[in-house]
Amino acid sequence: MTFLIQQTLLYAVPLMIVALAGVFAERSGIINLALEGIMIFGAFVGVLFVRMMQGTEMFQAAFAAKNWMALQGMELLAMAVAALLGAVFSLLLSFASVNLRADQTIGGTALNLMAPALVLFLIRIIANQNTLQMAEGDAASWFMIKKTTLGFDRKADLGFLGNTLLHQVYLATYICIILFVVLSILLYKTRFGLRLRSCGENPQAADSLGINVYKMRYAGTTISGALAGMGGFVYALTTANCASTGDVAGFGFLALAVMIFGNWKPGNIAGAALLFGLFKCIAASYASIDINGDGVYMLATLGISSHLYRMLPYIITLVVLSFTSKKSRVPKAEGIPYDKGQR
Repeated sequence: MTFLIQQTLLYAVPLMIVALAGVFAERSGIINLALEGIMIFGAFVGVLFVRMMQGTEMFQAAFAAKNWMALQGMELLAMAVAALLGAVFSLLLSFASVNLRADQTIGGTALNLMAPALVLFLIRIIANQNTLQMAEGDAASWFMIKKTTLGFDRKADLGFLGNTLLHQVYLATYICIILFVVLSILLYKTRFGLRLRSCGENPQAADSLGINVYKMRYAGTTISGALAGMGGFVYALTTANCASTGDVAGFGFLALAVMIFGNWKPGNIAGAALLFGLFKCIAASYASIDINGDGVYMLATLGISSHLYRMLPYIITLVVLSFTSKKSRVPKAEGIPYDKGQR
């Protein structure tokens, strides 16, 4: 059960943070279909930063000395850099949507097409192959927190909660959960959040009260890009062994589904992300999941094709959206370019 919970969180947390990224953009009135592309770009930037930092003497010495605080610091820096470059990348969508009043769906699709091509081109230049990996070692040896990292003996029993939350986990997972809570409060409990949401519901009314709709939409899309870029690196770190391949397994599109299923509300999004994360975990690890702790891997003994397990998260996505999409309430001004003279 510990393994199932940990793996579910590894898949659910990137979905949560990227779905929240979509909420910030769409609550401001901009449709951000480019979440997949921004995730791909953020994953590349984060992995490249880690690769470059591994070549510095400071972090080489920290790894040799088992200075886990310094290594966790590098992980946080990589998350920050991925968020920063994700925000910069999203400015392309902001400029096209706000300044040029271009079709936002086409703009997001264009970024989704551009990102993997650009990333693969850069990977070929940097690594002369199709995958950008860490310079040495793997994500677990450099960044994973284990019980020994916290000073416990290797054979110490920390109990169910201790083993689940403190052993073989990544700090990035908890940072993303904290960010999710803080930004949800920012969106729904602060003046900034109210102004942002008003621009996605009735921008003319917001403008009449002195709110700069253009700035708020830029702010919403920029925050969205930062979260999606960070989510892309967290995905690469925790589930792809800190490697960039120009692909994030469709997590950006799954995050859009989670956002719609969650009706653009953070609490619902968290629950939806855990549901999709569970099925993604089952798809990836069905052969090694011991549900009852009795040494029997039940899902592997059912005789179901592995291809069906891999299809399961996407089948669930289609089924859930077919039943819930009619009840979803999108922001009224979403996708509509703002015209200051329109009333």
